[in-house]
Amino acid sequence: MSAFDALVRPALVRIGAPDSGYDPHGDQFWGTGFFIAPGWVLTCAHVVAEGGGEVWRKEPAVGITWQDGRTTRRSIGTVVLALPRPDDPDARPEPWGFPDVALVRVPGTGKASCVLLSERPPARTTEVGLHGWSRETGELGIRQVHGRLSGVDAQALVTEGVLPVEGCSGGPVVDDLQGAVIGFNKGRWSDQGALVPLTALRRLHDAPGGRFWAEALRDHDRHHLDHYLKSLEDGSDWTRAQKKLDGPHPLSPSLRTRLRGRLAALPPPINPGEIMDLVDRVKAWIRNTTTPDAFEDDPRTWSEGAALLYGLRAPDRSEPGDPGLDAVLLYAAHVVRRVSGRPGGRGDATAFRDWLIDLAVDAGPFLRREIDDLIGSGVADVRERRARADVLLEIDTPRWDRRYPWRVKLLRDGHMVTPLHGDDRGVERADLKETLRGPLAEALRLGDNGPYLASVEAVLPRELFDEPLDTWRLEPPQGPDEEWGPTTLGQRRVVVIRDARRHGRPPSPEWRERWAAGERGPLRAVPLRAEVPGAGPDAHTPRVRRETWAKTYERLSEAQGGTVPVYCGPVGSGDGLMAMNAALAAGHPLALWRTGAHDHTDCAAFHVEADWMLADARTAQGLGEPVRSLRALTPERADLAWAETIAVLYDPPDRPPPAGRLEAPPLLGEEDP
Repeated sequence: MSAFDALVRPALVRIGAPDSGYDPHGDQFWGTGFFIAPGWVLTCAHVVAEGGGEVWRKEPAVGITWQDGRTTRRSIGTVVLALPRPDDPDARPEPWGFPDVALVRVPGTGKASCVLLSERPPARTTEVGLHGWSRETGELGIRQVHGRLSGVDAQALVTEGVLPVEGCSGGPVVDDLQGAVIGFNKGRWSDQGALVPLTALRRLHDAPGGRFWAEALRDHDRHHLDHYLKSLEDGSDWTRAQKKLDGPHPLSPSLRTRLRGRLAALPPPINPGEIMDLVDRVKAWIRNTTTPDAFEDDPRTWSEGAALLYGLRAPDRSEPGDPGLDAVLLYAAHVVRRVSGRPGGRGDATAFRDWLIDLAVDAGPFLRREIDDLIGSGVADVRERRARADVLLEIDTPRWDRRYPWRVKLLRDGHMVTPLHGDDRGVERADLKETLRGPLAEALRLGDNGPYLASVEAVLPRELFDEPLDTWRLEPPQGPDEEWGPTTLGQRRVVVIRDARRHGRPPSPEWRERWAAGERGPLRAVPLRAEVPGAGPDAHTPRVRRETWAKTYERLSEAQGGTVPVYCGPVGSGDGLMAMNAALAAGHPLALWRTGAHDHTDCAAFHVEADWMLADARTAQGLGEPVRSLRALTPERADLAWAETIAVLYDPPDRPPPAGRLEAPPLLGEEDP
């Protein structure tokens, strides 16, 4: 056996029924699993499914047999997280979809041996070892086979010439060149082995019970640091075994283990954007540039953020030393500063700080000075912070069918765009919410920076101005009996609308002038349509005569700078659309209106509140937050129910235009120049 075979074997577990069914012939044997941390076993969902509905009802229903030194131990575990879960707990889907993973919590296993999970995806071709329990040769026993990874097919790692034997499903796959587990066995496809990579398990963070996966990963890193510090025999732990590998790496195995263990002891990050914000800062400092990296990732732990900096290159850098190593040290200093003021973070952060300062003694003078500036005083991060980026949603007008092409991007500082997801073929309007929920949720995780939340800018065709984006709920249910929620997009974040058609042309002088006036303030209301209920002398009696497009355009063109058109009704069709066309043609960058039906009975209250909101906001930049605050109050204030229907046009002329199919110019005679 190789050194890693010997390390894997004590971490393997037999999975079966929780009763006395562990006979040597394996009649109650379901499959294989492995400890990733004391108390946590990883396996395939289809393996634990042998236990039927009890497993999916989160009952202690999974039998675990494992080795504590030379002693065989038996425990009962509970499946706390699985992906995908069967729709019917008592029915078994065939075939089981990817990633086919289950996380089992096993109490009383504090002395269990555990595998080391890789921080990096494997090379497309690399030497691997497949491990697991099997009774294929008659007696139940541990089997391992070695071969070569032949590539990646869809979501799976693929092997040729080496196949997992029956019973090994759920067993670990070790990259012999990395000296770490890169995935687990799922099954066979014809003459190929199908393996699930660890990178596919990031989806677990967003599944119901995803907090358990984050907890297990932190326990994994703390365990391996503790085991390394207590282990004396060369090669008796994963870190020391990795030292014998020849592969180059910017960080030594011992430094990686210490770093991961110490990062895991800190309070966890609030969201992926907080991690990526620090990664952005480090890359900018190491490379001496203010241009953000176009590369986006979705890290969920501090350790995953550090791994994104391994092997960083900086060709024009004059500072001596390895830029990858320097980047990791600087990143660690940023993390310490970020968490030192959080509950429960000061003690571990102080110990980490002292260790990091000692480690940076051999770094270059500029890096030492930067690290000392960050953590030398031991104070928390009190510098000005904000969201890492806002989220840009672009939807195009359909051309020949009723499918709306869409794109989701990150928007930094209002100018720099990073594409994330999109579909040029598009979807029908009725499917927009279900289609965009996932891409928007991912983009918001990357745009948020700890407690500082990203806003949403939706660049829409005018026919979609009344689409109630702010009422969408993006947080998935955490259980079979729960609903989407608990808060809407507009209750939690600033959501504004921009005009797709206008951004397809050079900004008009009127548009620029009105935006400059809105930035200076103050803001004041003007009726979008003069006959709007509540806009005339009698707040309860609408004006009888319908205002034409030409009259609306003339009136709004003559309105003073800083005026904001307000309308108690929808603007995506009919008279509301005609008036919105006139307002946009007159250069107005700001507007307030109500989505939904035309027959609102509380328009007087809406117009009074709109006047207050504009006075409170004072400038264009201050308009979004008062609207969000009102939306957030609607669950508790019946008198503010109308606030759920407010929409905001916030349309600066200097934003990047949509990078897709632009709308055609208006047809001859259309009332929109």
